[in-house]
Amino acid sequence: MLSQKELIQLFKETRADSEKICSFLETEDYVVQPIVEVSPPKWHLGHTTWFFEEFVLKKYADAHKLYDENTAYVFNSYYESVGEKVIRTNRGNLSRPTVAWIYKFREYITNEMIDLMTKKDLDEGALSVIEIGCHHEKQHQELLYTDIKYILGNNPLLPKYNDEFEENRIQDFKRDWIDIKEGVYEIGHTSDDFCYDNEKGAHKTYLCDFSISNKLVTNKEFIEFIDAGGYKDVLLWHAEAWDWINENHVNSPEYWHKIDSTWHQYTLNGLKKLDPEAPVTHISYYEAFAFAQWKGMRLPTEEEWETAQEYFDWGSRWEWTESAYSPYPDYKKPEGALGEYNGKFMVNQKVLRGGSVATSRNHTRPTYRNFFHPQLRWQFTGFRLVK
Repeated sequence: MLSQKELIQLFKETRADSEKICSFLETEDYVVQPIVEVSPPKWHLGHTTWFFEEFVLKKYADAHKLYDENTAYVFNSYYESVGEKVIRTNRGNLSRPTVAWIYKFREYITNEMIDLMTKKDLDEGALSVIEIGCHHEKQHQELLYTDIKYILGNNPLLPKYNDEFEENRIQDFKRDWIDIKEGVYEIGHTSDDFCYDNEKGAHKTYLCDFSISNKLVTNKEFIEFIDAGGYKDVLLWHAEAWDWINENHVNSPEYWHKIDSTWHQYTLNGLKKLDPEAPVTHISYYEAFAFAQWKGMRLPTEEEWETAQEYFDWGSRWEWTESAYSPYPDYKKPEGALGEYNGKFMVNQKVLRGGSVATSRNHTRPTYRNFFHPQLRWQFTGFRLVK
């Protein structure tokens, strides 16, 4: 666990990073919620602020005064045990509180937190919650990037976010297959560094021989799948995936546009010609699975990925695995509202590993277990193959 002094620095950096991400937005951009999974940027700023008020200041500050009595109702997310909240689909209907109000709320809570951490010796429990709160905000920083991209990428004008964000890092090396011998391997978080509760419960698992690609699947390879009729071959798809692509008219990754017979991709830098060598991104588990079937291969399990990860370059795409999101042996859900953070989502989702170009600094690690429903693809998702 970080010391209190280290935690103050982490807190300050984290709060500043969120506001830097939003500094490229116009006021109108803060309010849009085009689909249920994509929250308005101003809601993210408010929610991550409410977290510190609800779980730290209300409990550990001697005389904290609520900034407003409605903050919990407006900015609670999935903490059912904390109280009533605005339902997720209605976040985009909140023209009030205003963006300016939310920034004042952030400033107030940030100052209150710094005052608490600099003037009071906090116990391990308080420090632990503050550290979770910082990483919780880092998760929302990634969501800010991906939600902003969805908001702007579904604007018919396809406006750019900025010129700085680099989302298509080329893996400029030869594809090799990493051979992992059968045996018993240890999985899960074992160090004293920060991790989430779903990474705990380190345990041994038996793996058979497998070979895993050192490179992610590229746009060029995925175009070959499209040109071969991959989206039209029912034999490559799960039954519900086949229903999904037909009901939603899916025939390419998210943000791809074919203009004058040439594939283009909407990026946070605006609409660009698709780089064939860049790792494919914004695809669902369904599409990753179908591609693997087409190649006569498969996706790695999360245990295989974690065992082999030291041998390949990861971190530019969240990588779909074949593993269902479920608890590790001896998993123990934390007490209280923070126990709702991970455990209650362990059903009907797939595990993703690694991190992405949108993941905040010092946030991911080899044992990190991300999870999403198999049809979702607004995150920077990609995959590698196993044979």
